[in-house]
Amino acid sequence: MIPLSFAQRRLWFIDKFQGASATYNVPFVLRLTGDLDTDALRAAVRDVVARHESLRTLIVEDADGVPGQHVLPASAAEACPETPLVDVEPTALDEAVRDAGSYTFDLSAEIPVRTTLFRHAPDQYVLLLLVHHIASDGESMAPLARDLAAAYTARHEGTEPGWPELPVQYTDYTLWQRELLGDENDPDSVLSEQVRYWREELAGVPQPLRLPTDRPRPPAASHRGGVVRFPIDPELLAAVEELARDREVTVPMVMQAALGVLLHHLGGGDDIAIGSTIAGRTDDELAELVGFFVNTWVLRADLSATPTFDQVLTQVQRKALAAYDSQDAPFERLVELLNPERSTAYHPLFQTMFTWENEAWLDLELPGVTGRLEAVSTPTAKFDLEFNYFKDPDRPGMLCYLEYATDLFDHATAEAIGARYLRLLDAVVTEPGRPVALADLLDAGERERVLVELAGGVAVRPEVSVAGLVERWAVSSPGAVAET
Repeated sequence: MIPLSFAQRRLWFIDKFQGASATYNVPFVLRLTGDLDTDALRAAVRDVVARHESLRTLIVEDADGVPGQHVLPASAAEACPETPLVDVEPTALDEAVRDAGSYTFDLSAEIPVRTTLFRHAPDQYVLLLLVHHIASDGESMAPLARDLAAAYTARHEGTEPGWPELPVQYTDYTLWQRELLGDENDPDSVLSEQVRYWREELAGVPQPLRLPTDRPRPPAASHRGGVVRFPIDPELLAAVEELARDREVTVPMVMQAALGVLLHHLGGGDDIAIGSTIAGRTDDELAELVGFFVNTWVLRADLSATPTFDQVLTQVQRKALAAYDSQDAPFERLVELLNPERSTAYHPLFQTMFTWENEAWLDLELPGVTGRLEAVSTPTAKFDLEFNYFKDPDRPGMLCYLEYATDLFDHATAEAIGARYLRLLDAVVTEPGRPVALADLLDAGERERVLVELAGGVAVRPEVSVAGLVERWAVSSPGAVAET
C-alpha cells in the first residue's frame, strides 16, 4: 500500500480524530452559458477522474491502523461520478450550491470528488466540482480546467480525449517526497537541515495570537465560518506595486507585511506569526497533476522596536526568502517535531493565514458554450482569520476575501477588520519610512466617537494629532531626551 504524503497524513488525522466534516472541502464552480451537451459533460467528468489517480483514491488503514492510498481502477463503478442534473430557480442557486458543497466525504469508502450540474435557465448551468482537500489544492484548478475542456470537446465530437499520458501520478510524488527529504534521524538529510531552520525560527512563538474577539474562544473550534469581500482599488494596488518595485520585493510581501502590522495594531502583540502557503510543485512534471501538493510555512515578524514599514518589509523579505529555502519541510511534520501546545480550540503555530491565489478564475471556450471555472468559499473556517487575495478578472485592482471564524467574530467585526486593513495599507505605502505605530486605522466616524467619549461632549478636533505632534518633535529634536 502506498503511504500518504505528509500533507495527506495531517488531513487524515483531523478526519479520523475530529470527525468527518466539510471544513476541508475544495469546491470549484464552472459557470456555463450556451447549448450545453450534458452527456458530453458527464463523460468528460469521468474522463478527468480516470486521468488523475488522486481523484479515485481511497484512504484506507492496514491491520495495524496505518493509513495508505488505495487507487481504484478507472473502470470501477465507484470511480465513475454520476453528475446528476438539478433544476433550480436562479434565486435559489447560491444556496443550492452551498448546500451541495457542504457534503461530508467518507474518505475510506468513496472517492474524494462529487459533481452536480445545476440548471437555472434554459442555457445557464453551474457545474459544482466538489473535491476534498486531501486530493486537491488551489493550484489544481488549472490542470483540472484544461483537462475538462479537452475531454468535453472530444466527447462532444464523439471521440475519446487524445491527451498524452501523464508522466507521473500523485502516488509517485508521495514516494519521491519521502526519498528527497530523507530520514530525519540523518543529520545530513534535507529534512534534518530544514527542520533545524524551523526549530530556531519558531522557538517560543506565542500561542495563540490574542486578538480582541466578540466572544471567548470555545474549548473546541466548530470551524463554522463567514466571509467578507473587499476590493483593493487600482490606485492603491498601483501604489503597492510601485513600492514593491522600488524596494525590490514582491507585491505579496508588501501585502503580508501590512497584515502583520494590522495584527499588531489590533492587539496581537509584538511577536506576530502568520501562516502562508507555497505551491509545493517543485518539479515541472507535477504542474499537470490534480493533487494536494501545497505546503504551509510560518512567517514570524518582530514589531517590538517601533519599526518603520520599510523595516518591517525588509524583515518580511528576509524571512520569506529563508523560508523558501526550507520549503520542503512538511508543515505537518514540523508540528509533530516542534510539539507546540496542542488545543482543539485553535490551529497550531499560527491562527491567521495569508493566501495569494495566482488563478482564482479561468475562462474556458467549449464547443457552443462559454465557461468560467472559479474557486468559491464555503461557510467554514480553518483559522481565526484567513486573508485570500485574488486578481479581479473583470476590472482592475484586486479582491480580498476575509474568511473568519464565527466562534470568535461577528460579521460586522470582520468588515471592520477589512476596512482597517485597507486604511493601513494605504498609510504604509504612502509613508513607508514612518513608524508603523503611528499609522491611523480609524475612519472619520470612529475617530469622532473616540474624541467625544474622551472629551465627554462634542469633540474639538485639533489640526494635528497627538501622534503627529510627537513625530514632529522627534524629527525636530532628534537628540533630545525622550523620557527621564
